[in-house]
Amino acid sequence: MDEYRFGKFKYARTAGEWNCCSTSALARGLHLGATLRVSDADPVVLEFSARELDFLLRDYAFRAVSRPRTGVVYNGKVPANFTGVKVAALRLRSGSMRRKGFSRYKEFHIPVGLVEQPYVERVVLVYHNLANWSSLYYPLPGYTFLAPVLGLLAYDATKLSELEIRASEGPISIQFSSVRSGLKRVPPKCVYFGLDGSVGFDNVVKENTCLTTNQGHFSIVVESSVALGPTPSGDGDGGGGNAANLGGGKGRSTKMWMIVGFAVGVTLIIILLTAILGCVIRCRRRKKIQRMEEIAEGSVSLPMARVGYMKAPVASGTRTRPLLENEFVT
Repeated sequence: MDEYRFGKFKYARTAGEWNCCSTSALARGLHLGATLRVSDADPVVLEFSARELDFLLRDYAFRAVSRPRTGVVYNGKVPANFTGVKVAALRLRSGSMRRKGFSRYKEFHIPVGLVEQPYVERVVLVYHNLANWSSLYYPLPGYTFLAPVLGLLAYDATKLSELEIRASEGPISIQFSSVRSGLKRVPPKCVYFGLDGSVGFDNVVKENTCLTTNQGHFSIVVESSVALGPTPSGDGDGGGGNAANLGGGKGRSTKMWMIVGFAVGVTLIIILLTAILGCVIRCRRRKKIQRMEEIAEGSVSLPMARVGYMKAPVASGTRTRPLLENEFVT
């Protein structure tokens, strides 16, 4: 029998099977029931709760941070039993996380204003991607997963204790890079799995993005009665390189923006032409008045005087004396 020990977990291989359980649970006769068995010939049998999986993946993520550096993403390694599952760890200072956030942590965008409770000096954000294990650990009757379940959990970097985090200013965004497409008539939904076992739904933003203010596990689902399309290429590990085409929403959105842009453009052109036409009319009227004034001033011998806003001819104060036509008239 081969044994492998990591932290409080011990793995034993006997007769072609791997058994994993907590050493403390072994001492209590597997009271917690934390057992994962993967047989070489039989199908997979899961007796491992989702919360116990969180702690196991936490240990593998922390193991990758041998010489931690702040702001560096460390990818962890999981045993072959969890084929496809991916974990990572990101170590941040509490104050820096609150003031600056973190622009791209795998599929997660950490906004400014993220605070933890209770306060610690350094925080480690552990990332989960459960891939094809999503529906096994987070079953959702009546719904089908369009994307893998992604997790974001916060821990104290020193004591490894679990923390609560809350986005106080802007929400945390999760941009799924690999999303299956559904039918047009039924929109997909974001699903949230809380650490207390609660489940919540919300609308999908920008076709493949979900928003949250708390930690937990997240995915995109659709009702099981909806026919599904093919899965786009991509391994689901990283940013939003491939956008999902859910129900042709992208085409409708593009057409709507084209109509709005055309209407705004026509309105701006009309306003601009009206302003130009008004300027031309005022200039022509001003030139016409100036021309009339010049002609009037050149053809009138009488002196001109300004009266209010206009110019008018003014006669002199004394009139010319009359002369007799016939000098012989006495």
